[in-house]
Amino acid sequence: MFSCANIPYEALQSSADPASKTPASRTPARELNMALKFGAFMAPFHCPVGQDPTYAIERDLSVLRHLDMLGFEEAWIGEHHSCGTELVPDPFIFIAYAAQETRHIKLGTGVVSLPYHNPLWIADRALFTDRLLRGRFMLGLGPGSLPTDAAMIGISMAEQRGAFEEDVDVLMAILRGESVTHETPRYRLHDARTQFAPYSDFEITVAAVATPTGPRVAAKNGLNLMSVGATAQGGFDALALHWDVMEERAPQFGHTPDRAGWRLVGPMHLAETKEQAIEDVRHGLDAWCHYSQHILAAPHFRAVGETFEERVDWINETGLGVIGTPDDAVRQIERLEEQSKGFGSYLLLHHEWARHDAVLKSYELFANHVKPRFQGSTSRLQKAEDYAVSRWAELDKRQGDAIQAATDRHVKERAAAGRA
Repeated sequence: MFSCANIPYEALQSSADPASKTPASRTPARELNMALKFGAFMAPFHCPVGQDPTYAIERDLSVLRHLDMLGFEEAWIGEHHSCGTELVPDPFIFIAYAAQETRHIKLGTGVVSLPYHNPLWIADRALFTDRLLRGRFMLGLGPGSLPTDAAMIGISMAEQRGAFEEDVDVLMAILRGESVTHETPRYRLHDARTQFAPYSDFEITVAAVATPTGPRVAAKNGLNLMSVGATAQGGFDALALHWDVMEERAPQFGHTPDRAGWRLVGPMHLAETKEQAIEDVRHGLDAWCHYSQHILAAPHFRAVGETFEERVDWINETGLGVIGTPDDAVRQIERLEEQSKGFGSYLLLHHEWARHDAVLKSYELFANHVKPRFQGSTSRLQKAEDYAVSRWAELDKRQGDAIQAATDRHVKERAAAGRA
């Protein structure tokens, strides 16, 4: 039986229905003339526990170098302190190191768990990192995602979101250059200020999952929004609510929300065929699901299914993510655009469902076959080819005639010289 499992995706596309190669449909973001940006959201996950942490971190750096080479616009690095799987405790340090390994990609904290810190020190680190990166830094903020992190420093989960809103107010005042005096049960500030002014007008974004906390804080402070659980059922259903909150609340504080700054996050693994993609993720999908089902105390981020097949079906059939081909990825992004009514960036939730080389290949397929469909980067190339094809017969004949005429002139000149 003929199998296309080992045929490159480019070859499969050349024989596919021509409609599969056309630009993405005119979804709301396209109608708003917004060229989507793309990046990665890296917790990062390293499942199961027991891997060498030095090699795990080196793989993360390898991914960033690869994303930079492929032309992804940004990457966000998380902050976690427990559970043995998400291994970056300080995204500022990681970003400062990764900046020396990359050239173009912007790097952001994805996200700083603000209630765990004194806002003065976060302001200081952000301004310093912005200066080190000279315009490639972004600051992402959130209330904290791992309950075990909060438990270790005595912060109750019930107070985290309220503390976060308070801390963002304080942080923004410090970043604006104000002298701040403020006291909470977690810190005291007396005429607090930073030494550095911003190097650039770096972007600040607030993480949101299913509750309105994120959009409320973002709208109040004129910040951008990152919907981390955008593809989970609760997060997908909340997308319209998130932006409704932004549009309702931002004007109350003198701000205008911008959809171009709204980021949605979701997981994908791509291969040349869906069968190959599923085979790839046999490597690590079960371990990732086990982490969310039995280690991470986060009901909103809980995998479904006990067998590999059930978990693949849960991801693909619920729309949580994509284990498939670039065309499946395009359909997923169009679906999110339709639900959200338009957003500015899609971030691939980084994971190690597949072996490292297959993960890198997945990003390559996305960059080569998905990004151009939403950014229009190949439309002029296609028009250039179409124009060349339309003129081929005419110009080919004229070129041949010109070559023959030049040859004939040379022969005549030689003949005339011989007679002389």
